[in-house]
Amino acid sequence: MSEAARSLLQRWGASFRKGTDFDSWGQLVEAIDEYQILARHLQKEAQSQHNNSEFTEDQKKTISKIATCLELRSAALQSTQSQDGFKLEDLKKLEPILKNILTYNKEFPFDVQPVPLRKILAPGEEEHLEFEEDDEEGGAGAGSLESFPARVPGTLLPRLPSEPGMTLLTINIEKIGLKDAGQCIDPYITVSVKDLNGIDLTPVQDTPVALRKEDTYIHFNVDIEIQKHIERLTKGAAIFFEFKHYKPKKRFTSTKCFAFMEMDEIKPGAIVIELYKKPTDFKRKKLQLLTKKPLYLHLHQILHKE
Repeated sequence: MSEAARSLLQRWGASFRKGTDFDSWGQLVEAIDEYQILARHLQKEAQSQHNNSEFTEDQKKTISKIATCLELRSAALQSTQSQDGFKLEDLKKLEPILKNILTYNKEFPFDVQPVPLRKILAPGEEEHLEFEEDDEEGGAGAGSLESFPARVPGTLLPRLPSEPGMTLLTINIEKIGLKDAGQCIDPYITVSVKDLNGIDLTPVQDTPVALRKEDTYIHFNVDIEIQKHIERLTKGAAIFFEFKHYKPKKRFTSTKCFAFMEMDEIKPGAIVIELYKKPTDFKRKKLQLLTKKPLYLHLHQILHKE
């Protein structure tokens, strides 16, 4: 075993044990974070070119399946029906496989598929890639009705503890209107809260992959818990919603458009907000509407105050 492979396995093993320890102790947010970080590292290694990898193609398939199991356990911890999901005792069976990946030659104990081959980009990195300009007119998908398969949810966080006199905000992302809704693969929305300089004020969250697409709408129906009391957000802050989807030809997930909601728009009830062309302009200086068509992001806000 090379020194590089040994070092990788040690780091992965330590991260795996850390995640399962958090999981065993009931520290679910910490466990989810650890699982998702490790899953991304494993996925990156599984997708590396052969000459740049310490592992064979068969070993990389096993590594990718372990990443899938980590994401399934993360999903189970975020689900209200977690008893029906991937269990901690199942996940623990994978630790010796990960530790001995170079000599493991048995059948994988769970019927899961490797994480699909996808280019992993840092946040905002896709903005520097060549854009595919969207045609203003036409677009496939109108009149179609299609359900998405069950997918691993994103990085949603639980509601903060309430404090007297302070307000928490839950945003239900109902649906987004797009002329080519039927063509979007694995769509999800990244939610962030930024100050006027585009600096994050709260952790960034990703929704699960959308529930279904119908006509010119992609339906999410997912709650986002804003991770700071409204009274503690800085003046001029805004909540951003970046719609992302997978491009199989280029093998990366791209931002298609974005929307944002400013502080004076925070009020109970339904709201529709306009969609803007990428790249995401967190400073709100050069905004261009995505389309002339009446297509919007549909939200519903709930305020919680003691």
